[in-house]
Amino acid sequence: MDLGTVAIWLSVGGAVVTGYLAFIFARNPEAGMAEATHRPEKLPLVMIDRYISFAFLALCAALYGDPLVICMLFIAFAFMGLADGVIYARAGHPFIKHAGAGVAAAIVAVVAFFAHTSNGAA
Repeated sequence: MDLGTVAIWLSVGGAVVTGYLAFIFARNPEAGMAEATHRPEKLPLVMIDRYISFAFLALCAALYGDPLVICMLFIAFAFMGLADGVIYARAGHPFIKHAGAGVAAAIVAVVAFFAHTSNGAA
């Protein structure tokens, strides 16, 4: 097995662990916080890390220059923004910035998808 294959399987493992945490959070947010060892009072600081990571991922996708990679990344960004918008809207809080970020990311994903398909890929 070559290192590329190992990297792919490690990536799948990361997806499984992350999916497991999402499942735990969805079933019981308190258990999810405990499992992930997050502390509510530290979440504003954690968000700094997240936004830096998102910016880094977007920059890397742009530098890599593959429209399909950009499309997939921005589908994930669109989901996050729109899901956060729904959460805040249901709670009666302002949600337009989250929903707007989700829509903007969806536009990037659609443009990147059409760029990918117009280059002869499918």
